Amino acid sequence: MSFSWTRSLSHRRFPSVLSSQSSKFPLFRSPLSLIAFLNSGMNSSLASPTETLPSQRRSARIHTMTSNTNTQASAVLVTADDEAGVIATTTAKRKRVLKEVVEGAEAVILSDLPSLDDVENPPPKTKKKRAGTKKSKSIIKTVKADVDEEPYEETKLKKARKPRKPKPEPVYGIPDVERRETKFRGRLGYACLNTILRNKKPASEAVFCSRTCRIDTIKKNGMDCVKDLGRKNVQDLITMIQWNEDNNIRFLRLSSEMFPFASHSIYGYSLEYCAPLLAEAGALAKKYGHRLTTHPGQFTQLGSPKPGVIQSSIRELEYHCQMLDLMRVGKDGVTIIHGGGVYDDKPGTIERIKTTIRDVLPQHVRDRLVLENDELCYNADDLLPICEELDVPLVFDYHHDALRPSSIPPAEIIRRANAIFARRGIRPKQHLSEPRPGAVTIMERRAHADRCERLPDELEDVAIDVDLMIEAKDKEQAVLHLYRIYGLQEVKHESLRPPNENQTKETKGRKSSKRTKKGNATVDEDVNDLEGQVEGEDVVNFEVDDGEDEMEGALEEENEGQK
Repeated sequence: MSFSWTRSLSHRRFPSVLSSQSSKFPLFRSPLSLIAFLNSGMNSSLASPTETLPSQRRSARIHTMTSNTNTQASAVLVTADDEAGVIATTTAKRKRVLKEVVEGAEAVILSDLPSLDDVENPPPKTKKKRAGTKKSKSIIKTVKADVDEEPYEETKLKKARKPRKPKPEPVYGIPDVERRETKFRGRLGYACLNTILRNKKPASEAVFCSRTCRIDTIKKNGMDCVKDLGRKNVQDLITMIQWNEDNNIRFLRLSSEMFPFASHSIYGYSLEYCAPLLAEAGALAKKYGHRLTTHPGQFTQLGSPKPGVIQSSIRELEYHCQMLDLMRVGKDGVTIIHGGGVYDDKPGTIERIKTTIRDVLPQHVRDRLVLENDELCYNADDLLPICEELDVPLVFDYHHDALRPSSIPPAEIIRRANAIFARRGIRPKQHLSEPRPGAVTIMERRAHADRCERLPDELEDVAIDVDLMIEAKDKEQAVLHLYRIYGLQEVKHESLRPPNENQTKETKGRKSSKRTKKGNATVDEDVNDLEGQVEGEDVVNFEVDDGEDEMEGALEEENEGQK
């Protein structure tokens, strides 16, 4: 086979460079001549630097072709032209060495020629300063490789932590209480949150029914994530019902956050997916004779002049009713709301409330609806005529009546309210709370105390057999506290916690960002969450997405209406 094309190609591509470097870089008529040259140079140990090609030198690209040889032969005889001679190899090791030499030579030859002068006089090497970096704490310890195996990483496994021993339950010092007598034989209950179960350690074992999320979380993770929160809330509700039974508490208000955003106009959903679990919770409550009620928040405005707010309020009421219906709760499972704002036209707002209840509310929602007097806009004087006209029961709140008294005595209000409950076949219900110690202003007195120290006098005469919701910050502890004072039920000592000796007069509910001017001064308008602060609702982890949840708009609607 002829290789004359190699020489002609090299001169055609690099004529000037090859002629100038002929003394240093001899040309070969064939690749075999090159092999012979390199082999002879290697055997003679390359005595002179000018007779060799250093690894740094770069030369022209020369395409070579080799003839097929018999690889199974024990010896290979290579015949070269007149420049090189013959190289004979007789062992497989020799063949491997020659192959490495050829590959090295090709790598040098295939480099760029214009850099020959630069290679002969290379610039002095400078030692680069390495930027100071911190040693990374990698879990990779070593990388081991074998000739016949793939590289693999050997990781350093973290030592499993030994499970921590549970801390022993602290021994609480429970002070004595002043004993009193009463004729009251009704049930006492609390709202939404059990402080003992909520504060269990570690936090993963905490039990509560108000897990929620943000709308951004729904957009990112889909509806399944928010539905899982509702399912977990119901599971914890079952735990709370059992705890209540073990401690003789048989009256509980369900958290409105059981199913986050269930009434939302865009992200709302049906509770049918959780029907079996809700039925299980309702069956347990029915087995023990517990009463379950609900109390939607202050954004539920049936008298708003904006139809959108009314529609949002109706969706909220329907959500609460569906939850009670799926639990198979009877008539006693009522849904309680306040009158709401006045919108600078109280008579007109009252007419809108009546129209919404009578003509707009679905019948199953109206069957559970109950109104409650509040401390800002609508006292018993305002609501009792509406309730009697529409046959809607009235829940009397002692604390609210003390802050915004009615012209009707409490005993008379209770008699008239109980008559409506009796016509509807619903067990009467009332709310009890007290202002915090030292509270003076109306805003300070609105905040609920941690506990109640006495039962109202009216319970001795006209309200002997009603269910009384204790709206206090200590939740179940407030109920147990009254149990001890009046001897209403047996109390387990291990379920008691000492009272907080330093109650503040500050409210901790959400406040509106709106500012209102009074005289020449600009002050922040205090808008407490009636469920969270005034009504004793649990608002743990409650968040509102600005601009996305119409409930926020309804809250501002109410605030404006209350001015």
